[in-house]
Amino acid sequence: MQCFRPILTEAGITEQQWRVLRTLYDYQQIDAATLAKEAQILAPSLTRMLKVLESTDMIVRMPDPQDQRRQQISLSAHGRSTVGRLGPEIEGVYQELEQQVGPGLLEDLYERVEALVERVEETQKKPRSDQ
Repeated sequence: MQCFRPILTEAGITEQQWRVLRTLYDYQQIDAATLAKEAQILAPSLTRMLKVLESTDMIVRMPDPQDQRRQQISLSAHGRSTVGRLGPEIEGVYQELEQQVGPGLLEDLYERVEALVERVEETQKKPRSDQ
């Protein structure tokens, strides 16, 4: 993350906020529970973060038409332009990293992280045995 921090700091965005904004960029609208899972943010942290992102005009929250207790979240025009502006800079950092370590090593790392995530998710689905 140290490679990305200067870009995000200059834009006034935290790393967690970037994950949320970047996730929203891929969706037209999304509910908070799905957003938390996709952005890998704990729900209580996301709740606080959404307030900040809404106050800075990065996101828009609307009641879900099917369930008024839920909210649909989307990027505002300002949020979309911010992600559009920062995205190429962030992608440039990824490309530099790939050049430094080599595409093979980086791909191997991505595959191993994905395998780790899958294994953890499988473990969490299994009932815990009393020890």
